[in-house]
Amino acid sequence: MKFFRYFFILIWRIWFYAWVLLSIIPVFPVLILVTSSEKTYPTFFKIARAWAKTILFVMGFKIELMEDEVLEKGDSFMFCPNHTSMIDIFVMLAITENPFVFVGKIELTKIPIFGFFYKRTCIIVDRNNSKSRTAVFDEARLRLDDGLDICIFPEGLVPSDESVVLSEFKNGAFRLAVEYQIPIVPITMYDCKKLFSYTFFSGSPGKLRVKVHSIIETKGLTLKDCNSLKKQTFHVIYNELLSDV
Repeated sequence: MKFFRYFFILIWRIWFYAWVLLSIIPVFPVLILVTSSEKTYPTFFKIARAWAKTILFVMGFKIELMEDEVLEKGDSFMFCPNHTSMIDIFVMLAITENPFVFVGKIELTKIPIFGFFYKRTCIIVDRNNSKSRTAVFDEARLRLDDGLDICIFPEGLVPSDESVVLSEFKNGAFRLAVEYQIPIVPITMYDCKKLFSYTFFSGSPGKLRVKVHSIIETKGLTLKDCNSLKKQTFHVIYNELLSDV
């Protein structure tokens, strides 16, 4: 019985990587065009969103979205979801209509084809390079000035210890949110780790529950408030995950 389960998961995982990589090839020239300028980023975002929805569908995932608050169109936001799986990116694209930019780790740029466009469209950070970490803020400010939202996984990584509910948050997202006086949007992803973790022979199709929590305002806050803002955001997601155990 275990053999058949592992065989199914093997085929299912190969199916995922094949779709992620091969689905990009037919639209490669279009993607080159729409990623060549920041002005065409909203067009790229629409394509990326359709692509993410397609990947989730063919993998047998269905998103169940819960919203404590409907976000106003035209406002800027700092999205702060917990990070548990490589499909977190696809889920964020699928649930968010307004164009946003990911701040992501440099390691993902090494993935064939996907990494090429990831580098052209996301704000890349090398956590081992202090200059890179500083440059992230400059790039994020430019994107915010263009009216785009920002998405930062505040844990900075996917917790390697399966027993960890939520890793400690980094400061970057909260510092930017305070500087630009834009609201924090905590987002809880309940099922991504269970259904598609980094452990290869694991997971299955199923329902991906996502909760968009009420915004946390930053108007009037200063950089001295970053730590308390970080703790507040952490506890919103942490308590939600604990209540689901």
